[in-house]
Amino acid sequence: MGYAKVLSVGLAGVAGHLVEVEADLAPGLPAVIISGLPDTALHEARDRVRAAIVNSGQKWPNRRITLNLLPATLPKYGSAFDLAIAVAVLAGSGELPPVALDATVVLGELGLDGAVRPVRGTLPMVAAAARAGHTRVVVPAGNAAEAAVIPGVRVYAVDTLHRLVAHVRTGAPLLTPPAPAPAGTPPGPDLADVAGQPLGRRALEIAAAGGHHLALLGPPGAGKTMLAERLPSVLPELDDEAALEVTALHSIAGLLPPGGGLLRRPPFQAPHHTATVPALVGGGSGLARPGAVSLAHRGVLFLDEAPEFGKGALEALRQPLESGRVRVARTRGATEYPARTQLVLAANPCPCAKPSGDVDCECTPLARRRYLGRLSGPLLDRVDVQVRLQAVRAAELLRTDAAHESSATVAARVAAARQAAAERWAATGHRVNADVPGPHLRRPPWHLPARVTADLRHRLDTGSLSARGYDRVLRLAWTIADLDGRDRPGHDDVAEAIQLRTGEAA
Repeated sequence: MGYAKVLSVGLAGVAGHLVEVEADLAPGLPAVIISGLPDTALHEARDRVRAAIVNSGQKWPNRRITLNLLPATLPKYGSAFDLAIAVAVLAGSGELPPVALDATVVLGELGLDGAVRPVRGTLPMVAAAARAGHTRVVVPAGNAAEAAVIPGVRVYAVDTLHRLVAHVRTGAPLLTPPAPAPAGTPPGPDLADVAGQPLGRRALEIAAAGGHHLALLGPPGAGKTMLAERLPSVLPELDDEAALEVTALHSIAGLLPPGGGLLRRPPFQAPHHTATVPALVGGGSGLARPGAVSLAHRGVLFLDEAPEFGKGALEALRQPLESGRVRVARTRGATEYPARTQLVLAANPCPCAKPSGDVDCECTPLARRRYLGRLSGPLLDRVDVQVRLQAVRAAELLRTDAAHESSATVAARVAAARQAAAERWAATGHRVNADVPGPHLRRPPWHLPARVTADLRHRLDTGSLSARGYDRVLRLAWTIADLDGRDRPGHDDVAEAIQLRTGEAA
């Protein structure tokens, strides 16, 4: 009889959990039994591991092999345990030392030829190992650069099971992880490309400075999509904490670009209007995958032609927009993903969307109301800035002497405003004005004088603004004051915030 144990990591959402892979080899009819709530991919590991061991030149033990993954109550998903299972079987059969890779976390999928293939979610798995106090990890060569971004962890890269066996037996060197990719992000669309639309540019800047949600209504060609696509270019780069969160989510989804470094640019997600509820908020059988709202965490979720999205998909966004998290429940457990994103909605004013607007529009007032009515009141109540754009005139489009502000110029003002907000709310742990709870703004020392909020209180009393809308106008006013360099909002700031909130701005 033989027994061996190897450490690995399982994922539940973005949270990693240390898993002990036990192998017990006993006399009896040859068989492989896997326990510990494995999914289908993990059940099939017995066939992959057997073929990989044999094709790597090692001997497969013809015994009754019991594989147990602890903790047994935690569901296990995927093929990332293949390499750990192979090492545990070889160590239990005496082919490797009993303490093979002791205190080392092993991750990787095996091909039938013994090749070690990359797996999704390596970064959060390695981060979980580091939090548990393990500083040595073996990962597939294709994931080595990704794993190396976790500080304090020594990463060993392998491309084949044969190489790992030779390392354990003789100390043969493993592969060296590649150097981290150079910092920096490729240039994206620039705000200077947008012709005209001073109102849209102002709304975009305010939304970026305060982390506010934004709705752009206007005829085709007004620049709604161009503005939305340039929002990430005026947002500050992600700090280390946010970059780790975003990179971990993209690692789980298998969307990390080659090089494996941290993602510093705020992500931009623009799903098609036929996207389903699971595509937007996450889902799938077994381990729920992150949806577009989570992949846009710390970035921008853009819904172009928003009224064309399914009602269920749009309404499913209400809870994540409020809480900043998505919790997807399945029969085998619940998965939670972060989803603190900026929502940008773009919509035409009516179904026909004639470029000339009211002049040639053939839609009845009822058709217009029904079309925009697909964006429900509770959803729009969560959108801080709602502006109506006018069609671009020829004089604006064809001007050659116009010097529109670039993204870099606007980004500098946005960064200064965000810095002012971060310093003001440092004691509360909030980064941007949009995250500050409403009650906090209505109590001293941040309570605004009655003369400043008189119009706002009147709108609340007459029902033209909800209590949620009242708080969101206050947040907008603080952002406008930050952009203009004032320490507190005044009457004009609140008035502009009301106009941007209600779509009354001209």
